[in-house]
Amino acid sequence: MLDLSYVIATPHTIAKSRTGGVVSRLLSRTNLELIGAQIFAPDNEFCKEYADSLRIRAPQNQLMLLADYIEEVVAPGKGRPHRTLLLLFRGENPCEQLLDACGHIYPQNVEIDALHGETIRDTYADMIFSKDNPEEIYYFEPAVLTPRRQDDANGDLKLLAKLLEGKPNIVRNITYPDESIIEQSLVIIKPDNWNHGSGRPGSVLDMFSRTGLRIIGTKIFRFSLNEALDFYGSVEGNLMRKLAPSIGQKAREVLEKEFKVYLNRETEIALIESFGKEYARDQFTKVVEFMSGKRPDTCPKGDEDKPGEVKCMIVLYEGVNAIQKIRDVLGPTDPLEAPGGTIRREFGSSVMINTAHASDSIESSKREQEIVKINQNSLVSIINEHFAH
Repeated sequence: MLDLSYVIATPHTIAKSRTGGVVSRLLSRTNLELIGAQIFAPDNEFCKEYADSLRIRAPQNQLMLLADYIEEVVAPGKGRPHRTLLLLFRGENPCEQLLDACGHIYPQNVEIDALHGETIRDTYADMIFSKDNPEEIYYFEPAVLTPRRQDDANGDLKLLAKLLEGKPNIVRNITYPDESIIEQSLVIIKPDNWNHGSGRPGSVLDMFSRTGLRIIGTKIFRFSLNEALDFYGSVEGNLMRKLAPSIGQKAREVLEKEFKVYLNRETEIALIESFGKEYARDQFTKVVEFMSGKRPDTCPKGDEDKPGEVKCMIVLYEGVNAIQKIRDVLGPTDPLEAPGGTIRREFGSSVMINTAHASDSIESSKREQEIVKINQNSLVSIINEHFAH
């Protein structure tokens, strides 16, 4: 059986919008599958228990340093809980692979020119020593937390499952002066980003970070057939209106050229109503299949509500003018029409395979959040089921 391990991106990493860079490194430098993701806010009880477990493992400087950091920085400060990101991975030797990608924590002072930026901690972590006392650490930020051994990972995951059980999947840990101007935009990093072990999902997150918006929720999600039909239901009508007339007209032109015959307007209308609409319907079926891995016309009866064969990452952003900010970075539906520097221009390949989805209005965001059940996360269930076998 494949093992589970995890990486926690620290509050500093989240606040500094370094999430994309961390995710990109983890996906591109390991052979592991990302099977769960959740934004959560550790409470004092969890931080103490987690820190104590580190101190028990080995009385080493690195682990003691991490334990103190968890209690002093990750724990709630000034009455406010801090956002952290839990990433759950499955595969062979996950602890070893994740530790190689995250990098070790060095208690000694390392010259700047000796750093090479290969690991996550090389790039994002900091350890600054006091000028007056070279043995005293003045500032410490590890960027990520990950266990060294599988036994440690198993214990930590059980602790995390206990903490997260019943907790909301959305963390809103600040108040705004004017809540009326705050919007939430739902983003889906689509299945075409997960076909190969590349860092593209992280690169997409990194580009969205330009907006300055806060990530308040995330999850790994597999659309069922019915969820995909519900989510993209309005697309079918749009395809009928946009595609059917042009396809019917093109079919008329092809037939006229092939058979050297003139077809009147009535015949063209018949082609629109038959072949044109059938083509549009097939394109809608392909959208549903792309997002769920299932076709409506071939899905076995009784499987319509089962999770699909392909995965997405759902990310919920929050802030002023969030809808438009996200869509500006994403770009138009057709990657060929998207301006340079947008996500779809950089990574999209067609109108359907266009990397990501983003809500186009506040109303759409609310509807989409309900369909993907943004308030629910399967991460705890995955952990519990793993240890139940």
